[in-house]
Amino acid sequence: MSYDKTNALLIKRCVPCEGGMPALKTNEATALLKKLDGWEINQGVLRKTFRFKDYYQTMAFVNASAWVSHREDHHPDLIVSYNQCVVTYITHAIKGLSENDFICAAKLDALMEI
Repeated sequence: MSYDKTNALLIKRCVPCEGGMPALKTNEATALLKKLDGWEINQGVLRKTFRFKDYYQTMAFVNASAWVSHREDHHPDLIVSYNQCVVTYITHAIKGLSENDFICAAKLDALMEI
């Protein structure tokens, strides 16, 4: 699967999630996962490892992903090393996955194309 510029998730914006809202059902999350490139759901967390040539490219991605996170007000957990960044999303307020997680994941995939 490759990056899809027509992915509807790219034009959506994150909406605030409040506690008490339901997390996505497994079938809903699986359907959204199919719109992403290389992401997986493991133990209720959306995850992808982005690989880079060197530390400079890794940090450029980290900074760009911080900008996306700030703009969407939805923040991932990042594990950063020399040539890779592991990104994980979960909506902590609802203790599960929300559409926001998939919106941001699609936007991080789009960063790889610019």
